[in-house]
Amino acid sequence: MPPKTKKATQAAAPAAPAKTEEKTSVWEKKARNYSVGGNIQHKRDLTRFTKWPHYIIMQRKKRILQQRLTVPPALAQFTRTLDANNAGLLFKLLKEYRPEDKATKKARLAKAAETKSESTTKPVVLKYGINHITKLIEDKKATLVVIAHDVDPIELVLYLPALCKKNDIPYCFVKGKARLGQLVHKKTATAVALTNVKDKDRQAFSNLVSTVRAQYNSKYDEMRKHWGGGILGLRSQAVLSRREQAKDKEAKDKQKYQ
Repeated sequence: MPPKTKKATQAAAPAAPAKTEEKTSVWEKKARNYSVGGNIQHKRDLTRFTKWPHYIIMQRKKRILQQRLTVPPALAQFTRTLDANNAGLLFKLLKEYRPEDKATKKARLAKAAETKSESTTKPVVLKYGINHITKLIEDKKATLVVIAHDVDPIELVLYLPALCKKNDIPYCFVKGKARLGQLVHKKTATAVALTNVKDKDRQAFSNLVSTVRAQYNSKYDEMRKHWGGGILGLRSQAVLSRREQAKDKEAKDKQKYQ
């Protein structure tokens, strides 16, 4: 047996001290954990995954169909609405002639009864109701007719432009039957009309009438010739552009061998 030798015990080297990171900010960095039960995930755009109500889906499909299909001029003219600047001036003027609500009318009549005045002058207000407006146009009492562009069914107001043109009454189309409805304390209104204005609003009213006549009354015959719709979707446009590129490439290749 070989003799036993004592193993040299080497002292373990002392561990290097851990490096302490110097803090550059008073805020501690905390990594977020988006697993189950962790931090709340950030918001994402879920529009394409949303189950919309049926009436919204029908509205969007109808709008797309009206863009794709060719629309006759009688219907296409309703898409040519008044521009934003003139529409703002128009609604600013129309707000001054909102009809009385029930409480205001009741207070006016009560005040007239207290003073025992038999003749009470009615205030100058907007006229609404399709039958009422039609009668005012036929009697040539309306001075300005404002028609909503999104009336459904459109046949309710389809004849109004021709009737206004025949009786030489300025008319225009504006966006939103709900905006017209707010003016007359209703949910929606197909059209509203003015029969008179106050003296302080004469200048603004005459400027609006001249603008409206230039855009609609004087261009009535021209608008009857222009069809609407016929706008292709992005996919169809991409397909047609690829076809055109292929035709151009084929024509260039043929020119090489001529």
